[in-house]
Amino acid sequence: MEITVDNIKCGGCAGSITKKLTAAFDTNKINIDIEQGIVTIDLDASKKEQLVKVLLDLGYPETDSIHGFDSAKAKAKSFVSCAIGKMDK
Repeated sequence: MEITVDNIKCGGCAGSITKKLTAAFDTNKINIDIEQGIVTIDLDASKKEQLVKVLLDLGYPETDSIHGFDSAKAKAKSFVSCAIGKMDK
């Protein structure tokens, strides 16, 4: 499954996403395209809603899914996730 999300800026972001998705879905078949903001994961399509929620909770909402204040909150969360990802390296 492939999903395009906002706020992926660097390897720290990708690291946090990969770690969380690996734990949440018990798979290590995850690829993050930082430049395009694309998360690819080996996951059944029936789990898309769960995937979208996990990513949003990390601060990486599906592109064009939230706006205004919710978008600002997601961006703030993504900075924290990014920092954690950088420290985990």
